[in-house]
Amino acid sequence: MHDCTSLFRTILGVAYRGPSRPPKPPMKLSSELVHLGYNAAMVVHTFAFRWKPGVREDQKVRALAEIRELQGKIPGLLETWVGVNVSPRSQGYELGGVMKFADQSALDAYGAHPVHQKLLQWLMPLIDPLEVDFEA
Repeated sequence: MHDCTSLFRTILGVAYRGPSRPPKPPMKLSSELVHLGYNAAMVVHTFAFRWKPGVREDQKVRALAEIRELQGKIPGLLETWVGVNVSPRSQGYELGGVMKFADQSALDAYGAHPVHQKLLQWLMPLIDPLEVDFEA
């Protein structure tokens, strides 16, 4: 029977150095996973907001409405979903959304688009945002 140390040496061919995990292999980009059904051209933009203290309900409703209204105004923005977070694991993020873009250049153009910038101008002082973008 092997103890953990000799098992690691046998499986990994390395000396076990304690409770840390073995290194993970580098994560593949979606463009390398096309054979699994990933569309390397499409980019998904996800976001979540924590409201800063003092934000009024009408400001929250306005943010939700204006984010939804971006659909059709931004070239390359294919789909938009946004709503109030209902997860019990929300960690204080009250609003979340997902946007699907045709490609990375469409997402890049969205960031600088005047309609998006107008929204950010009044919204950014009200939120602590979290964003994750990935190829899908």
